[in-house]
Amino acid sequence: MTQSKRFVIAGGGRVGLQTAENLTEQGHEVLLIEVDADRVEKLSDAYLGPVIHGDATEQSILRQADLRNADAIAALTDETETNTDICMTAHHLAPAIRTLARSESRTEQEHGEVVDATLLPQSLGGDHAADMLTGEEIRTLVFPTADLDIIEVTVSESAPVAGRRLDEIALPAGSLLISTSDRESLAGPDTLLEPSEQYILAVESDVVDEVVKLFRG
Repeated sequence: MTQSKRFVIAGGGRVGLQTAENLTEQGHEVLLIEVDADRVEKLSDAYLGPVIHGDATEQSILRQADLRNADAIAALTDETETNTDICMTAHHLAPAIRTLARSESRTEQEHGEVVDATLLPQSLGGDHAADMLTGEEIRTLVFPTADLDIIEVTVSESAPVAGRRLDEIALPAGSLLISTSDRESLAGPDTLLEPSEQYILAVESDVVDEVVKLFRG
């Protein structure tokens, strides 16, 4: 069973709400921060978890969210600059916290000291954001281009691909299994996808969520 974690999400729009709901369904504790009063009121009806009305770029708001006791923070507002500022403030208050920023472009290299991972417009699904936050069963290794990720995924016991050979499943167009679980050879048609084993894939950003569902369930 996955260990319960605590997450703070700044931005209560579509992506932020979906991410919060996905993480809550996984058994994690999630707190939302939203600066817009009207949206906060809507969130009170749409989301059952705690919501703070305030600006997440301000230290006082992040302290109110008890950031030091959180495992990660996701800055998922509509503004790239705001999201980077949120991660900077979070890093200042809790240097060890994992940070995820919604952005129009990769920000890890430019702001690598405060942004651990970037959620691009091509992969704005709440499922993808939740997986990036938990960081245990799926990990982005490199970013060859803005539209292609190389990811490492652990096959879950209940995944659709668990216990099946590569030639028995249909990976979505735009994805390619690269390595076997031992990483000593390239994957082939007879590669067995074993539960709890890790595999490396090349995945176009617009099919990441679909691939993750196949490997994680």
